[in-house]
Amino acid sequence: MFGRGHVNGEVAAAASGLIPHRFFWCYGGTRVFLSGSFTRWSTFIPMSPVEGWPTIFHVIVNLTWGYHQYKFNVDGEWRHDEHQPFVRADYGIVNNIYLVRELDILPPFFGLETLDRPTRSDMEVDNNIFGHVEANPRMSESDLQVSQHHISLFLSTDTAYELVPESGKVVALDITLPVKQAFHALYQEGISMAPLWDSSKCQFVGMLSEMDFILILKEMGNRRSKLAEEQLETHTIAEWREAKVKECGTQSNAKKYPQHFVQAGPQDCLKDVALKILQNKVATVPIIHSSSEDGYFPQLLHLASLPEILKRICNNFKNSYDSLPILQLPIGSIPVGTRVSKMGESKTQSLAMLRPNASVADALSLLIQADVSSILIVDDNDSLLDIFSRRDVISLVKHNKYARTSLDGFSIRQALLSGRYANFPYGSSNGQRCHVCIRSDPMHKVMELLTNPGVERLVVVEVGSRRVEGIISISDVFRFLLM
Repeated sequence: MFGRGHVNGEVAAAASGLIPHRFFWCYGGTRVFLSGSFTRWSTFIPMSPVEGWPTIFHVIVNLTWGYHQYKFNVDGEWRHDEHQPFVRADYGIVNNIYLVRELDILPPFFGLETLDRPTRSDMEVDNNIFGHVEANPRMSESDLQVSQHHISLFLSTDTAYELVPESGKVVALDITLPVKQAFHALYQEGISMAPLWDSSKCQFVGMLSEMDFILILKEMGNRRSKLAEEQLETHTIAEWREAKVKECGTQSNAKKYPQHFVQAGPQDCLKDVALKILQNKVATVPIIHSSSEDGYFPQLLHLASLPEILKRICNNFKNSYDSLPILQLPIGSIPVGTRVSKMGESKTQSLAMLRPNASVADALSLLIQADVSSILIVDDNDSLLDIFSRRDVISLVKHNKYARTSLDGFSIRQALLSGRYANFPYGSSNGQRCHVCIRSDPMHKVMELLTNPGVERLVVVEVGSRRVEGIISISDVFRFLLM
């Protein structure tokens, strides 16, 4: 959002024969300057961060009619915006280009130009602009089929063995281990799940994850439950799993627990591994090599995950995105992820959202009932503040917080702060917990962001207000591309 003073200044500039144009740099930095042919390349124009969005810089420059070249100086380094038109000059120099035409005069109520090609610079406008952005590009069935074919072909020829690192460690837990010790081990190792080993069978029989801990916390909070914190000292993983299987056998509407153990071999193709993760709704699939035909003496090589597979897709097609036309489109124009229903639209799947003063008990219930991996923490205007995920629940293991605190009286805000997450509320620090995108971001950019360590999902937000418009997970991307 920009003030009326900006609009008045732009109108005055247009009246004087100059055309105001707002330049954007959307890729971070500390000090960003603009220079170009309109300054004879001799003046550096300082750019300011967009309010509420410190990684995006902007500045309004009054331009004469015609053709201009420009470039950005970001922390002392010359950069060009590869998502805007550019030209290659002599000696390998690359400059962005912009042509000022009569149609480029800024509408007084928008305060920004509306571009024919949706790019990241579309994020600085009011809601009205998004209708314009999404009205241009449309997904065609043929483009989708071509993109899916190329990705499917690549994943069918690459094997799970390619995911196994040259060196590293994989943590496994014996089912005779007490539950309390098991979750402390997960917390200390900084992982959210681990395969389970049954020494009596000499086999891996399942996975212990943060969802198990959530179910245990819910059961401990149930007054009718006999499971107390003291019992966790002796209550083994095997006993916990057996109790849940019996419970599900007596409740017809209960979610099946545990799910059958899903695994893959090193020679399985990546497409099959990805489909196993999606169809079984698991986060990882152990890659296990058995030295005998009967499955005994298995070797746990790796835990395969969708982020690893997505990274291989991005690396393979990095220089040939033209062969994947669907990835050129903005996410606002393709059916990927979960979106907030708007007036006049049919109701879609609702997003899991809570206020920061909601209790941790409420959050645990919502994680279970909605069967989601995270909950968006929003203010009264549904603007993004933070995210409470299954992984955050594991942090309650530290100093036995789950046993010393009533989860009904322990707010999400307190839980996040006690976990030493520095950026609550959103934007107060480095913003690394809340990873966001906007509806005009191209699909390939969203995929690249999701390959970064720790980024499991992107929240689609409205610029300025940070109002939540949707959420895209790695699973959503694979369901769109493969299923």
